[in-house]
Amino acid sequence: MNTLMNCIVIAGGRLDPARTRTWHRHIHRLLKTADLIVAADSGAGHLKKTGYLPHVIVGDLDSIDPDTLTFFQKSKVLIQSYPSRKNRTDMELCLDYAQDRGATHITMLAATGTRLDHTLANILLLAPLADAGIHVRIMDAHNEICLVKDRLELSGNPGDLVSLIPLTPTVTGVTLTGLSYPLKDHTLKMGATLGISNFFSGSVAQISIRSGTLLVIRSMD
Repeated sequence: MNTLMNCIVIAGGRLDPARTRTWHRHIHRLLKTADLIVAADSGAGHLKKTGYLPHVIVGDLDSIDPDTLTFFQKSKVLIQSYPSRKNRTDMELCLDYAQDRGATHITMLAATGTRLDHTLANILLLAPLADAGIHVRIMDAHNEICLVKDRLELSGNPGDLVSLIPLTPTVTGVTLTGLSYPLKDHTLKMGATLGISNFFSGSVAQISIRSGTLLVIRSMD
């Protein structure tokens, strides 16, 4: 059995640590309990503000603030630099680094923002990690994003919003319990909106599927 290894990968997108005290405290809990903290280029700036040192900074270093880079260099933080002309984003390089070092659980922070191309690319990076058996999610101040390949159990509060979006042409055998709009052995098709804006009826929700890939988004707004 693999030993649990919890990894935080922090990118350069929106972190919004001051949006609420609850979110601010949650970020600190995540970082405090991480076995491995990986910063994707300018994501190191977020860590500097929170007072945490990454174990490594990965990327082409084209967007990191020079003073921040100097600070972490003086702090003896490992830096893996790549040329700016490369075939993978800094986030993908960070996830590869985490996977190569045995991460079993990965939370991606500051992986969403105004760059829709990067946001979508980061969401789709969940798929190969899930295929490899890694528990992976994206979290920001507004959403928690993960994938279902077989089954997933979520904890929440009555009324918490959950949306289900097929990432494959069809997702079969969709069964939902603990949500106000349950389904049993249903087929969801890509492009249909049946799975949007469901919500918790209690404190635990269960999602299971037979085939396909289902994107699950918990909205905190």
